[in-house]
Amino acid sequence: MPNKLLNISLLLMVGLLGLMSLDVLAHGVDDNTRAFLEQNQGMQFIPFLYIGAKHMITGYDHLLFLVGVIFFLYRSKDVLLYVTMFTLGHSTTLLLGVMTDVQVNAYLIDAIIGLSVIYKGFDNLGGFKRCFNWQPNTKIAVLVFGLFHGFGLATKLQEFQLSQEGLFTNLLAFNIGVEIGQFAALAIILIVINAWRHFPSFQRFSTLTNTALMSAGVMLMGYQLTGYFVN
Repeated sequence: MPNKLLNISLLLMVGLLGLMSLDVLAHGVDDNTRAFLEQNQGMQFIPFLYIGAKHMITGYDHLLFLVGVIFFLYRSKDVLLYVTMFTLGHSTTLLLGVMTDVQVNAYLIDAIIGLSVIYKGFDNLGGFKRCFNWQPNTKIAVLVFGLFHGFGLATKLQEFQLSQEGLFTNLLAFNIGVEIGQFAALAIILIVINAWRHFPSFQRFSTLTNTALMSAGVMLMGYQLTGYFVN
């Protein structure tokens, strides 16, 4: 049974990486959503709520980082604390980035998001202690990377030149939607991880998963840096 579970974890991770088309890696937006954002005028709370939730559920870069963040958290209050730190970070830069029209290169921001996935996988594997005999402050790291993840969301929204009418309310709805999608995805991920902790294969599963996280982060970062230097 443990070997079967380990094989399933490998298949799920490979499948997840396989779903990462170039559009997804670039924070792709489907045609219907694109048309709505480009044509929208005025306050549209529910549609922006839905778009925010959908973006987070399909935003593999954000979810990969959060998988790494919660992977070795065993207490509910720790999960809540770290997720709150991440939420504070990305909510702040999402709102401020769009409202103040702060322009940041999307490729560089997304490359840093890829770096955040590499960092968390490396940290979970004990890389900092083994290689550098030093452990960064994980709470501060999650908050800082949350700021960059928020800028990633902001740069995507800025591409559509959103109407100023009802902009703050729409952004607030989008941000709430992001949180709903985030917690829905994390609930499923936590159920899987917590169930796996009861099996002897968890140690192998954790090594495999965090190695895969680093590999995915390298792929994300490499793709974005290629886009930055080519374009």
